[in-house]
Order: sequence, then C-alpha cells, then structure tokens
Amino acid sequence: MEFLAYFFWIALFIIFYSYLGYGILLFGIIKLRRLLGLGKPFQGNEDYQPKVTLFVSAYNEKDFLDRKVKNSRSLDYPEEKVTQIWVTDGSDDGTPDLLRKYAGVQVYHSDERAGKIAAMNRGMTFVNTPIVIFSDANTDLGKNSIQEIVKLFRNPMVGCVSGEKRIYSKDADSAAGAGEGLYWKYESQLKKWDAELYSVVGAAGELFAIRTELWQEVERDTLLDDFMISLRVAMKGHTIQYNPEAYAIESASADVKEELKRKIRISAGGIQSVVRLRSLLNFFKYGTLSFQYISHRVLRWTLTPLLLLLIIPANFVLAKNEGLFDFGIYSFLFWCQVAFYIAALVGWFLENRQIRLKVLFIPYYFFIMNLSVYLGFGRYMKGNQSVNWERAKRGGINPQTAP
Repeated sequence: MEFLAYFFWIALFIIFYSYLGYGILLFGIIKLRRLLGLGKPFQGNEDYQPKVTLFVSAYNEKDFLDRKVKNSRSLDYPEEKVTQIWVTDGSDDGTPDLLRKYAGVQVYHSDERAGKIAAMNRGMTFVNTPIVIFSDANTDLGKNSIQEIVKLFRNPMVGCVSGEKRIYSKDADSAAGAGEGLYWKYESQLKKWDAELYSVVGAAGELFAIRTELWQEVERDTLLDDFMISLRVAMKGHTIQYNPEAYAIESASADVKEELKRKIRISAGGIQSVVRLRSLLNFFKYGTLSFQYISHRVLRWTLTPLLLLLIIPANFVLAKNEGLFDFGIYSFLFWCQVAFYIAALVGWFLENRQIRLKVLFIPYYFFIMNLSVYLGFGRYMKGNQSVNWERAKRGGINPQTAP
C-alpha cells in the first residue's frame, strides 16, 4: 500500500505539472527574470524589411482561394517585397487552374498526391527570399502579420517565428469550439512565457516563418511538419520566437468528432516527433530547450495520458482502504475524479443534443484530447496514419470577427 501511495502522488504531481504546474513555474521564472532586469527584448534595426515569400501548400482548396489571395494582398507590407507561392500537389478540383488567374501568384502543381511535407520539400526549391512564411489556405491572416513576424527576425539568433492561432468565436459554441478556443488561449500564454524564457517549443502550422537558409528537407512520412521544421531550426542553436500580434484565424472544428479526427493525427505525429527528436531529450546538450520541450510537449504526448488512466484504479484502492465515504484525502480526490469524468460524459450527452453548456465542454474536451493520444499511439504503432491531408470539417465563420 505504501508503494501505491508513492506512485499515486508522483503520478498526480506529473499530471498537474504537465497541464498547470509548468505554466505556474514559467510564470514565476519570468517574474523573477523581469525583477532582475534579464531578458529585455532585442531591438535591432527598425528599418529591417526583407523580401518574404508567403508559402501555401494546398489540396483541393478552391472554396478558399479567392478569400485567401485577397487576404494575402491586403496585408500591411510592401507589395513588391511579397511573393506568393502555392504548391498544389494532387489537387483535382481545379485549384491550380483557378490560382493561375491571379496575377503575381506562382503556382507549382503536381498530379501526384504525396502529402503536405512532400509538397513543401518540392516547393521550397522555388523560394529565393531570405524569409519564408508558411500559412494554410483556409486561414485569414491579421493585417499586420508580416510586419510583426519580420520584426522578430531583426535578432540574428531568431531562426523561426510562430504566429498565434485564433478561433472564430460564435454566440453558441460547440464543445469543439469552446474547448479548442480556451485551449489555444492557454497555449498562447504559455508560448509567450516560453519565448521570454528562451524559445517556443514548436510553431503553429497555420502561421509560422523561418529563415530560408535554415530549411532542411523533412522525411516524407512526417505528420507534424510545422513541429519538426521549427524544432530542427532550434536544434541548430537558433530560437523560435512567438508574436501573438501576427495571427491566423480560422473557425473551430464543426463538432467533436471532427476535432477528434484532427487530434488523433496530431497525437500520432507527436509520438513520431518524440521518437525522431529523441536527441532533444539530452539536457546536457540542449539545456533550457530540453527542459521546455519535455515539460511542454513530451509529457503531454507520452507519460501523462498513461498516468491519467493508471491513477484511477490506484486512487480507488487507496480510497477504499481509507474509507470511500469517510472523505479523507484519497476518497476526496477519488470522488473529484468521478465528478470530472461524469461532467465529461454529460458534456458529450449535451453536445449530441445540441445543448450548449460551456462549463461541461471543458472536461469533455480535455477527455477528448487525452483519448486522442491513445488512438494516435495505436495508429503510429500500426503505421497506418496517412501523410495525405485529412482536413477536419470546420464550423461556420462569423464575419463580424474576421480580421
């Protein structure tokens, strides 16, 4: 029983640390650094305004083309310094032909559908600007996004800049929308602190940029291209910085089923990334970057979901030994777990009946996130996760919130 108690408290600590403790620790470290006058922002040359390439990999995106091209042209950056490149591998809905009608848009099409990373590897051979900015076809960029990204590249140590992913809000969010929106707000704050401490741990594929000279081809079966590309830049000694004023905005997944499909792919890709970036676990070589990587990413994709499952029977045995209804510490924590998963179940029940109660969507979304890790691990082990686009259906866009 003593061993079980030790296991329970260690597991509980790791779970807490993965989701909240790391954020609390980061906040404390950042506050201390500010008091000591450390980590002041790099100013650099304010006239720095290099040529950039807006790079979009697309598969059957005809419904978004006009909106995306117009949005890209409306960004506040000298037009003569912006090149638009679209790579349309495998598109058979007329996407490449429609794109060629827009003046100044470079289109590189291949009939073969080999996946997004293959398209990126091929398309990068046509980039000849010092900065390349990756974005998705179905996202709108904030008007000042290029300016805000370029500003951070004034620092020669910065090799990658991640923008912020935002979710269009709706008056009555689904579980996917409410959960995803809250999750990304929390993630955005963690990224701000990560960047201030040293480096963000991975970029958001909706909007991120790298120095073109730091690009290296990524394995064709890579599932999380944005994560692998950005972390490999960081492993070369450069930092990944974050600017929430540069943002990409899109609608949330249409429902939790669609969000789960997206999360399973991300989880499979996360496990694949942990395996391929295993050298990044070496604290002696990568120091602070390793600490951030393990705390913010590795635990969530590996150990923590397993412990969330194992802690339930461990807590039950300890609570039963203590007295399930005596409300000691173990029985209290056990019933808290029961209440949390009941709330998740009720959230699922209400979602299926189109009843909106956000307070219950949060535990439901948390459950979905961790369920996706198990399902993603299964796909990774079976090797049956396709590298081709598996775009989740998105909910409607509220034009009042568009940038």
